[in-house]
Amino acid sequence: MSVDRGGLVKQQQQPAADALRRALDFKTQGTQCYRDKKYREAIGKYHRALLEMKGLCRALGDPDVGARSACAAPPPPPPPPPGKCSLTEEQKGAVESAELECYNSLAACLLQMELVNYERVKEYCLKVLRKEGENFKALYRSGVAYYHLGDYHKALHYLQESHKQQPSDTNVIRYIQLTEMKIRRLAQREKKESS
Repeated sequence: MSVDRGGLVKQQQQPAADALRRALDFKTQGTQCYRDKKYREAIGKYHRALLEMKGLCRALGDPDVGARSACAAPPPPPPPPPGKCSLTEEQKGAVESAELECYNSLAACLLQMELVNYERVKEYCLKVLRKEGENFKALYRSGVAYYHLGDYHKALHYLQESHKQQPSDTNVIRYIQLTEMKIRRLAQREKKESS
């Protein structure tokens, strides 16, 4: 009696593909809400997409989703036991890409809110930068978040890194100027207090 391993793999990939499709649909809906300036609704859609991806990773036997990008385990995992689903390399790439886009988009949405949670903006941007250290939007938004959190030296670092990529971006230039001004004022205040 021969076993059709190809059919078994396809059966295992189907639930993973469905979960991935749901996650990507939520991400797409979030993007549309953002374009429509429905930021609160967009945040909900991006969170749902991330939850789908985390659920997908748990189904794949990767419970440590929060420490890394979804499903992007450095060492190759053992083959899934019967009944577990698995992802193709292309699907794993799509999950990682979608996860980074969701975090970057969540940061963008939060920056549009009336009361901005800069700590959360920073957290989401740093998640993106751990995987894509040169991501312009995450660098810029990290700089903005650190600026508003009062950590001007870190703000300047991230803003200068984003400026290297897009030297003519007026928002980056403006925030660099504001940050440098804050640093100078703090230095002057410290100098006055020490004399």
